Amino acid sequence: MDKLFNATRFGEKLKKYRLKKHLSQMELAEKIDLQTSSVSHLENGTHSPSLETLLRLSLVLEVGIDEMLYDSLPAVKEHHLDKDLQNLFIGCSAEEKELLLRILQTVKQTLKERR
Repeated sequence: MDKLFNATRFGEKLKKYRLKKHLSQMELAEKIDLQTSSVSHLENGTHSPSLETLLRLSLVLEVGIDEMLYDSLPAVKEHHLDKDLQNLFIGCSAEEKELLLRILQTVKQTLKERR
């Protein structure tokens, strides 16, 4: 069975958001009341965040928890993709939906051929 939480992906995103805020690991650790080594472990994917740590990270980095976890939880990722596709068709006529579907099929075929 696949792991439910991908700590490595989470760590990559955490580092990206930390750097975007121009924070060192030490500065982030101080802001969320953790040891610098704990931030390092999170970023390296060797530890998973507690719910409290996740909330603190979200507040300090000004990033929604769903965005932080998006690539870390396969079920969430697939759910968002399905919703994105559904939203793409909202408000479209039948002809527009057919055109979008043909475009997606063409892109899919092109991607297969490039592999």
